[in-house]
Amino acid sequence: MISFTFPGQGSQKPAMGSAWIDHPSWELVDEATAAAGRDVAHLLLHADADELKATRNAQLSTFVASLVVLDAVERLGVEPSIVAGHSLGEYTALVASGALAFDDGVRLVAERGEAMQTAAVGRAGTMAAVLGLDDDKVEIACARVDEDVWVANYNAPGQVVIAGSPEGVDAASAAAKDLGAKKVLSMAVSGAFHTPFMAPARDRLRAALGQADLRPPDLPVYANVDALPHVGGDEWAGLLGAQLCSPVRWRQTLHHLEEAGVTTFVELGPGTVLTGMAKRTVAGGRTLSVSTPSELDRLLEALAVQGGEAVGAHEGEHLFATERVVVSPAAGIFHPATGVEIGHVLAAGDVLGSVGSEPVHSPFAGTIMGMLTIDGERVASREPIAWLRVG
Repeated sequence: MISFTFPGQGSQKPAMGSAWIDHPSWELVDEATAAAGRDVAHLLLHADADELKATRNAQLSTFVASLVVLDAVERLGVEPSIVAGHSLGEYTALVASGALAFDDGVRLVAERGEAMQTAAVGRAGTMAAVLGLDDDKVEIACARVDEDVWVANYNAPGQVVIAGSPEGVDAASAAAKDLGAKKVLSMAVSGAFHTPFMAPARDRLRAALGQADLRPPDLPVYANVDALPHVGGDEWAGLLGAQLCSPVRWRQTLHHLEEAGVTTFVELGPGTVLTGMAKRTVAGGRTLSVSTPSELDRLLEALAVQGGEAVGAHEGEHLFATERVVVSPAAGIFHPATGVEIGHVLAAGDVLGSVGSEPVHSPFAGTIMGMLTIDGERVASREPIAWLRVG
């Protein structure tokens, strides 16, 4: 069983979108710019490290970059059984599961970033990573000091993040070292995220969540607040609001994914932070990551080695490294072009048909091995139309 996991704030880096400019999935960046009313392409291509550190920029850019990767992976026919995301990545997971529309997700993430940045300005806070100490001892270190400090992230065995006032984090860091922590690393962040310091942001976000259409997901989404799967759309507004002031239970989430039968953990988006956490947490689990187009074929090849157990089935077969899916560019009625049928050979850019007034171009050269949509059928945006054998 495969899970997709999505990174949170801190995984962003300058020019993280540059490798995707010529990929069909880059179209999501224009859609995100329209939904957010901000130049997302600038964040993904031209913003420097200092600009990307700002919470409002880090969250929006990481969210969109992760969804570009997700869209590219979906075009290959790779599908998860379960999804989860770390902090901000929970919004990406909800979009991946169908619980949240892309444009709603963009608007919510933009509002979340603004709200958290404002809250951080209103009350100074910081965070630190405590390494080499059990969870309960980190909790004791926070409880020992008479300052505002809490556990913010349970990331992996021996890796816990604390957050609060600068004085509280300093005092708890010293207490953690006294209890045997190998190291405490200060984090370059502007606020005490996932603590009561974010209460003003939570209140602002709740208003935005009330305007969003949160639907039942198509597959289980594991929540940060309780590390459990949730399949009801009406639960998520409360979970997302609570998440801002509650610790991220990522280590517990990874264990629960393993107990649910997940054997392959695929991180989609910039960086490999979650891949490292999974390696430290899940014994025997396979960990893979995709952040650039060059890693798409490596993903398919890695899954094919295992007999395609994690690849979405189409017409009774599995998509391996030599196969690709062509998806719809829009929602509407599909009509194939003349002569397009099984066995037809396409060049990259050829038109398979149309959805409404939009032509369906193949991003790949190859032979049509199966039509996944029939003439006159209504399809959703990015729904599979046909699968090809390439090479």
